[in-house]
Amino acid sequence: MEDYLKTIYQLGDEKVRTSEIAEHLGVEQPSVTNMLEKLDERGLVEREKYKGVELTEEGKTVAVEVVRHHRLIEAYLAEALDYDWSEVHDEADRLEHHISEEFEEKVVAALDDPERDPHGAPIPDADLSPPDETGETLDMHTEGDEVVVERVEDDDPEVLRYLDEHGVVPSAKVKVIEVAPFGMVTVRVGDEDDAEEVALPDEVARCVVVGSARKPA
Repeated sequence: MEDYLKTIYQLGDEKVRTSEIAEHLGVEQPSVTNMLEKLDERGLVEREKYKGVELTEEGKTVAVEVVRHHRLIEAYLAEALDYDWSEVHDEADRLEHHISEEFEEKVVAALDDPERDPHGAPIPDADLSPPDETGETLDMHTEGDEVVVERVEDDDPEVLRYLDEHGVVPSAKVKVIEVAPFGMVTVRVGDEDDAEEVALPDEVARCVVVGSARKPA
């Protein structure tokens, strides 16, 4: 149930369709329908026929708590156990449902109450207020834009390894050099004296959330 609530939360604030949930979780639509009926009965979601489903306030609180656990575990695995940032997502998926409040508190203390996970995603605070996760992705920018990487989507290890290899990580400075018509964005990563140019397919650039854009004059 927590997986479904987290998925609905991550897919957006507006109504989410059954087909979107099925694709995200890799399950058949009848299975999604059955689970949504159970969640509706428990007051965790509201369903509107043919329009989709959205979380109730109680459902959102449960979802945010799961997200908090997931990102705290990712941070702990990366910082305390030296996991690579491409490895922590799947491990956190397996562990996020099973940690106690005491364990959560010990992780928070050990990491000095971290604000972000290894991929730059904000960790919800203890009162479970949904964090601000708005932002433009790199593929939305045009030639000459200068941006800073805020966070990177964490569910594809190959993409994470590729981005890490080329320095496209949180806090990295990036300048868009070229936007090709066939779905490729070329960027310069780093300061001018030590910069590297790297070509990113659109689907990879969409995984990179950036901020502090400066438009060319």
